[in-house]
Amino acid sequence: MQTRRNFIGNVATGLAGSFAAGRVLGANDRIRIGVIGAGDRGTQLVREILACPDAEIAAFADVYKRRLDEAVALAPGAKTWRDYREMLNDSSVDAVIVATPQHLHADCFAAAMETGKHVYQEKTMAFTLEQAKLMRLASQRASGRAVQIGHQTCSTGQVRDAANFLASGGAGRVTAIRAHMYRNTPHGKPTWARPVFPDMTPEHIDWKAFLGGAPAREFDANRYVNWRFYWDYSGGNVHENMSHQLAFWYKVMDLRIPWAVTMTGGIYRWKDGREVPDTMTVSMEHPEHELQFAWDSGFGSNHPGVTEEVLGTDGTIARGQQIRYLPQRVNRPEGAEMLGQTPTPPHAHMRNFLDSIRGGGETSCPLEIGFRVSVACRMAVESYRLGRTVYWDAAREEIV
Repeated sequence: MQTRRNFIGNVATGLAGSFAAGRVLGANDRIRIGVIGAGDRGTQLVREILACPDAEIAAFADVYKRRLDEAVALAPGAKTWRDYREMLNDSSVDAVIVATPQHLHADCFAAAMETGKHVYQEKTMAFTLEQAKLMRLASQRASGRAVQIGHQTCSTGQVRDAANFLASGGAGRVTAIRAHMYRNTPHGKPTWARPVFPDMTPEHIDWKAFLGGAPAREFDANRYVNWRFYWDYSGGNVHENMSHQLAFWYKVMDLRIPWAVTMTGGIYRWKDGREVPDTMTVSMEHPEHELQFAWDSGFGSNHPGVTEEVLGTDGTIARGQQIRYLPQRVNRPEGAEMLGQTPTPPHAHMRNFLDSIRGGGETSCPLEIGFRVSVACRMAVESYRLGRTVYWDAAREEIV
């Protein structure tokens, strides 16, 4: 079995070998997809695949037996494995969706690249900087493999609308982006909390496979099902939702990895044993554009929801369910408000992935965007846990 450490060592010493080429698809062949991680997000993506006539679900892999049993109900006839590596060795599988907990992304992605699969990688692409570098290297070595990172907004019509607003010059000189992500839940129902079922036992869950490269611990069903609560497996809401909002504007404005990141906050709302904060503020400095990107989030109120404002001298681009341009009257007294008009086709992000597999073009959210977003998110987590501002050393590609 190839571990992440072994993979890095093999690459470093030039022993990794050539990557598999993958099955050649004919014009009428359906793209056969395997799913690694058949939980809530994995099955949501399965439904998107099932809505596409030129693709089918061929297989599932998951460490929890119940999830495999439930997943097969969505795609009767699909093969099932407890070990995803066995699925990757099936030459009839063309592509995989990786929808595991975050700390397992890199191992699954690198193994899929090595066996010649195309990969739809759920966000946030990488859990740590080391893993982001590993995934980038694996993708570089697997030429011709499509990679789509699961930041779905990168395939929306709002991307074109935002780019058009900026290209028109109507925003003027942009110096700040303010993003917000707030939600609320009923009293007694903590955000992200999931029930522990009676069959969540060592007999039904491959605990060692779930841990992967995380610190060794005795079996704990609560840590398994509520992995988002714990630093060993999760980057909290920074990785869950800030990543999406960064990805959109990193794509539209071609923002690089921030020079400096500061994150503050705490566990103010849900005292349920979670380690990741439920209320937080992140400030990111992007010197190449001379702008600050600030993001704040909390789980104690759903106001102001999920919104962003790109603040320019001549206008504001406000994004929520819709995207619009609002002129700054002090500098554009005759400017007109504009509402984005570009539609988003159904299942656009998955459709883009499948089209890239067939046509060979770049996906809407390629690995490079996923890499930059992953590093920015990791910088925020490091800042919070260290209690100080952290910096990006671009020359050495290190967080300091």
